[in-house]
Amino acid sequence: MAIGSWQLSTVSGQRSAVSNQLSTFQPSTLNLQLPLLGLHQVENAAIAYAALKASGLNISDAAIQKGFAEVKWPARFEVARREPPVIFDSAHNQDSFEKLTRTLEDYFPGRPVYLIFGASEDKNIPGMFAEIAPKLKLLLVTKANHPRALEPEKIQELARQAKVPNEAAVPVEAALARALEMSEKDGSIVLSAGSMFVTAEVMAAWNKRESEIGNRES
Repeated sequence: MAIGSWQLSTVSGQRSAVSNQLSTFQPSTLNLQLPLLGLHQVENAAIAYAALKASGLNISDAAIQKGFAEVKWPARFEVARREPPVIFDSAHNQDSFEKLTRTLEDYFPGRPVYLIFGASEDKNIPGMFAEIAPKLKLLLVTKANHPRALEPEKIQELARQAKVPNEAAVPVEAALARALEMSEKDGSIVLSAGSMFVTAEVMAAWNKRESEIGNRES
């Protein structure tokens, strides 16, 4: 099974850098392309394909190929910039953080992460930390403009208990600026995850920044 430009290690033992935001899989004789990264996304798509075939619906192979190729799902290991990497993800529980950590290691083996992190008050934050802690260079604790968002001080206390290096950076725009500043110096990954609300605000701040840079250069 090929993802991007290389074979996953579970298939061929080879890895290389991301070349594009594309996964390719072949559940039968039909070659399908999916604009989502990560083995779990390929598994989900294969299940969807199998369910479609089992349903007996009369849908052509061409239509199936077109449908998979046109999937749009923002903030699912979305690589906004390749170098230094900027990635948006919506992982917000321990299971999704396990998949996120595995995908990080598949695409960027051994590369440390500046994680822009906020979470809702009802989430298993220690469980999320347990999965991604080995990848973290620094946790940038922030807070989304949402009534369920947990205060950064409480997240920082949980981070200290988990021995995760951290600092507060509020608002979200400040967290992104801080992460980008450090990433430019050492090439580490800038990642947003922990809350869909936080990641949505990080994406908005990133898009505003890119637009302003484009306007200055034009």
